[in-house]
Amino acid sequence: MRITVIALALLMTSCSKKETVGDTPANDSSFTKENKFDIGRSSKENGVVTADENENAEAVSPNFRIVEGNKIIKTIKGDMIPLVVQDEFKNADQQFILKIKNLKPSKIVVKVIPSDPQMNIRINQIRLANGEYDGPFSRESTFDIKEEGDFWLMVGKSNMASEPATGKFSVEIR
Repeated sequence: MRITVIALALLMTSCSKKETVGDTPANDSSFTKENKFDIGRSSKENGVVTADENENAEAVSPNFRIVEGNKIIKTIKGDMIPLVVQDEFKNADQQFILKIKNLKPSKIVVKVIPSDPQMNIRINQIRLANGEYDGPFSRESTFDIKEEGDFWLMVGKSNMASEPATGKFSVEIR
């Protein structure tokens, strides 16, 4: 079912113009191999798909990655979960915002997995469907989504630690 949805999304978006964003990080297949949360790139066995700019991003959205100043904004649909989204911070003040559209009431688990365990990033804040914000959180949190709507996940530097906040990372949502 999920493969059909992704294939349909790819077919529908194949004729649309893709927004270009410069400075896309290179695909590094060794990135997930050393992670203790490694679930593979696209794994049919556990139902998780990895989305990045280099492989199947077009199936996710034609505007999958948008950069506005120091913010990296990625948008997915709620029915695409479970999913792993990868990106990279090149500056310490960058913030990653994952917008999940039309997320139905459920319980989701979010893990922020940096390529370097010493990387200073965490889930800074969430925005619920009713517009309320909450946070900060750690690198792994469980959220009980009580109403349908858009859910935002904001990842960035923790001001409580001093390690570098630059490098590659992934966000796993189940």
